[in-house]
Amino acid sequence: MKDLIQIKVVNDQQLVSARELYKGLDIKKRFSVWVNQNFKEFEENQDFTSVPEGTVVKSGNGTVRKYDDYFLTIDMAKQLCLMSRTEKGKQYRKYLIEVERKWNDPQEVVKRGYAILQNENTQLKLENKNLTVQLEESNKKASYLDVILGTPDALAITQIAADYGYGAVNFNKLLKQVGIQHKVNGQWILYKVYMGKGYVVSQAFTFKDHLGKDRSKTTTYWTQKGRKLIYDVLKDNDILPLIERDDIA
Repeated sequence: MKDLIQIKVVNDQQLVSARELYKGLDIKKRFSVWVNQNFKEFEENQDFTSVPEGTVVKSGNGTVRKYDDYFLTIDMAKQLCLMSRTEKGKQYRKYLIEVERKWNDPQEVVKRGYAILQNENTQLKLENKNLTVQLEESNKKASYLDVILGTPDALAITQIAADYGYGAVNFNKLLKQVGIQHKVNGQWILYKVYMGKGYVVSQAFTFKDHLGKDRSKTTTYWTQKGRKLIYDVLKDNDILPLIERDDIA
């Protein structure tokens, strides 16, 4: 049988366009008038649903217009065909009855059911895969945070830089680039927003210069809290420690 009207399937339900049916039935009155007169006996969101600007019409000069439409159930469409009391109405109703018969054929029902199960199975696999990836990422994060929490002593920047595959000089420059610290009188100092929050401690040490004289110098050491700050800020800049990088075996 020649297709008289397009059948759309939404949520395993067959639907037809009200405008397409209206056109096929060759209704003479305006579409809005036809809708107002004939849709009264039906329930919205059960027998039909509104589709704002659902029909696009392009004229010969290239102008595009969008018209409001409705999706009708097959039952409602058959009723409208009867209500038209025309030969076109009989023809379309007969076609819709055949469409419905094929839809309800046991073999077709089984096929649709199998397709739904296949789709649900695919979705489940994707969801499981996403959960697995999330879990792996979570475990990675936890492993590095465990390293931080498992080292209560303050650490020199050289040791932290090694976690990221950097040398101390370049890592200090990196921390400057991401807005954590800057250099003052030869010493790396936190920017004001991070000062006084327990991220670092300063420790002085003595040494002999090349002339054999005793000298002292203050060096910055990072606390657990400070290492967590570095981790969070660098992660926001897509920089991860080696333990969390996928490209590191």
